[in-house]
Amino acid sequence: MPVFDNFRASLKKALPTRESLAQHTWLRPVAHHLLQPHLWRLQHESVARGVAIGTFWAFVIPLGQTFVAAAHCTWWRGNIPAAAVMTMLTNPLTFGFWLWLAYPVGHFFMGETLPAPALPNSSWTSSLQEVGAPVLLGMGIFGVGGGALSYLLVKLGWRLRVAVRRQRSNSGKSQPF
Repeated sequence: MPVFDNFRASLKKALPTRESLAQHTWLRPVAHHLLQPHLWRLQHESVARGVAIGTFWAFVIPLGQTFVAAAHCTWWRGNIPAAAVMTMLTNPLTFGFWLWLAYPVGHFFMGETLPAPALPNSSWTSSLQEVGAPVLLGMGIFGVGGGALSYLLVKLGWRLRVAVRRQRSNSGKSQPF
């Protein structure tokens, strides 16, 4: 299918390769680990870990998530391409939305009510200090919760895929999924 082939080709260009990650200055301490083949194979456990790692770091830090996620994939044996894709959840186009959503979530978990909107003549730094703690808490909740949820969803999806394949093979209609 030409549309899928074009998407796959553009995705391959956008994602970092094993060699480019190994040569990056931030990743030099773990570069020898980055070239291990098990970090790049599509196995259910490593993909689930990679998705969880990528989701967590997408919300926890605003810049350099792909590199941090790749480094952590070496320690937690996660799939590096899956982690790299998931770090794209928060990008320059969507980051403002996540920050806006993190603010009320953080306030809720802090047990506080949302304050009234600040007046335009209030101090910029005082407004930033008031917003900071709830936003950080909200983004942390998104990171931990999103990582755990994405891990479980990948595991569930993989099991469903295997069950469907088994059912098809048992019924004599062996078709690729």
